[in-house]
Amino acid sequence: MVLDPGGLLAWLLAGLIAGFLAGLVMRGGGYGIVGDIILGILGAFIGGFLVGLLGFGGVAGFWGTVVVAFIGAVVLIMLVRALTGSRTTL
Repeated sequence: MVLDPGGLLAWLLAGLIAGFLAGLVMRGGGYGIVGDIILGILGAFIGGFLVGLLGFGGVAGFWGTVVVAFIGAVVLIMLVRALTGSRTTL
């Protein structure tokens, strides 16, 4: 995705979807709209890094971006919970 105005909107939407889904899956119930977007966008970077380490790459499209961001957001939630000592990691 490119970061023109439409691309930025797509990043925010993908981040919102990924962060919301990760919050639900990780039994957090979401982190509010801004928190979900931030979680999803950070998750996209983490997920992109992890997918790159596994040898996958290229253009994934909108839904591929959401999946990668979701995976990264789940990993981010697990790391934050492990570092803060929260008992609920899954």
